[in-house]
Amino acid sequence: MDKLQKFIFEQAAVRGELVELSETWQQVQARRTYPPAVRNVLGEMMAAAALLSANLKFNGSIIMQIHGDGPLRLLVVECDAELRLRATAKLAPDAVIEHDVTLRQLVNAHGQGRFAITLDPKDKLPGQQPYQGIVPLDGDDVSTVIQNYMLRSEQLDTRLWLAADGSVARGMLLQKLPIEGGAEISEDAALETWNRTVALGSTLGNEELLRADADTLMRRLFWEETIRVFDPQMPQFHCGCNREKVGNMLKMLGQEEIDSALAELGKLAINCDFCGQHYEFDSVDCARLFAADTGADAAQPASPTRH
Repeated sequence: MDKLQKFIFEQAAVRGELVELSETWQQVQARRTYPPAVRNVLGEMMAAAALLSANLKFNGSIIMQIHGDGPLRLLVVECDAELRLRATAKLAPDAVIEHDVTLRQLVNAHGQGRFAITLDPKDKLPGQQPYQGIVPLDGDDVSTVIQNYMLRSEQLDTRLWLAADGSVARGMLLQKLPIEGGAEISEDAALETWNRTVALGSTLGNEELLRADADTLMRRLFWEETIRVFDPQMPQFHCGCNREKVGNMLKMLGQEEIDSALAELGKLAINCDFCGQHYEFDSVDCARLFAADTGADAAQPASPTRH
């Protein structure tokens, strides 16, 4: 069963999380086959997205993207406030990918790789745009890239341990919390605890992370620490695509481009990159898309003129 477990160190300004994605990860792999190196990086990003999303204080989604200039062109993982995830990857048309390549070799062949995190609120205010942070791809693995992003963009000391194979994607997060006024713990004590927990976490290897469940890992790593454990959360696969959203995407291309594509192809066929759902729009369907806009415009009252 998929599970995200939060915990906090008592009398210390450190929080932690452990996540296991098994069924969710299998759902993603069932829809598309990736080379092992790409598969593992995508699984690590899914685990990371769940770990980061669990701490978000808003009703919306976190979207993590790695854009590359190597054989792997794009990695996208989306996770919402209910820990519903979806993920996809796009390879270069002529990509040949060995089993043991690094993230840098996959997506940063010429130094043009970029890492982006987008926070997309579900209920946007009028004119509100999603927040997006984009940084150069700084690191040889997903953990390092995200740690550098969090320190640079959020000023949060964060450590991540991530691992994935064909069966499971797992991860652990430790994060240093700010010391609030009146807190019983001093800055020096907080730093000492942070360094100690990071040192304990750093004993965790990929094989152990892949094979041991969350309860076992907490006992092995932090058996001398006093930890408060919260109720677990249950991640799951979910894709929110639907015909209306695909239609809105087509409308953004403009009627002229759509008409040109219809003249060449007869109908438009679109497959969702995340779940594989197939959508078709013929000339009548497309005419309705733009007719709806025209009707809506005509129905709008005229704006009053100021004198």
